[in-house]
Amino acid sequence: MNHYFIAGTDTDVGKTRIAAALLYAARQRGLTTAGVKPVAAGCEESAEGLRNDDALRLQAQCEPPLDYSQVNPVALAPPIAPHIAAAEKGVSLSVAELLPPVRDTLSAGAEFALVEGAGGWRVPLNERETLADLAVALKLPVILVVGVRLGCINHALLSAEAIRADGLPLAGWVANGIDPQAARAEENIDTLRHWLQAPCLGVVPFCDGGEAPELARYLDLSSLVPAGYKP
Repeated sequence: MNHYFIAGTDTDVGKTRIAAALLYAARQRGLTTAGVKPVAAGCEESAEGLRNDDALRLQAQCEPPLDYSQVNPVALAPPIAPHIAAAEKGVSLSVAELLPPVRDTLSAGAEFALVEGAGGWRVPLNERETLADLAVALKLPVILVVGVRLGCINHALLSAEAIRADGLPLAGWVANGIDPQAARAEENIDTLRHWLQAPCLGVVPFCDGGEAPELARYLDLSSLVPAGYKP
């Protein structure tokens, strides 16, 4: 199975768009897919209950289809840090509580699956644990989404350092253009190629409103899915 944890260098770096595009690219290769966002803050009420746009993007790329609760076990309304949103609603967040539903979804046997964090690598779940602890418990290699803007080199290198310090391999990274005015973007990406010491899975240009099929054209799964792998 090709299962990965996908993290961002910060919030609002396009992590979900890239995750959905990776799942779409895997589907185009004939793989079954699953996407999980264990905790989502910023959910809106619907006839079916709380729903999060990012989780819905992942759900749309799951084949065979998954129920929303399998994709997003914990949905929180306030668009704030998950541990604060949970505390305000009296909801308990912990690795022990998140592991079972995430493992249940992954154990269904999807050939390519992504578990998406929230914000950057060290987003708290409670006073003792972060979402990084969930990735460690799942023992998943990590894909890092780098939002290309001023400061991204430092954010990316520190994130990669933390991931490796936690004992997880950096399976690859994606340079995602989030600032159309970013100065020296190509030079920054070249610097990241030198320092990150992991495969670059793609360089996605700034694309306001781009959906998974469009973004997937810029991604390369060859280092994630072994050559000759057949579902």
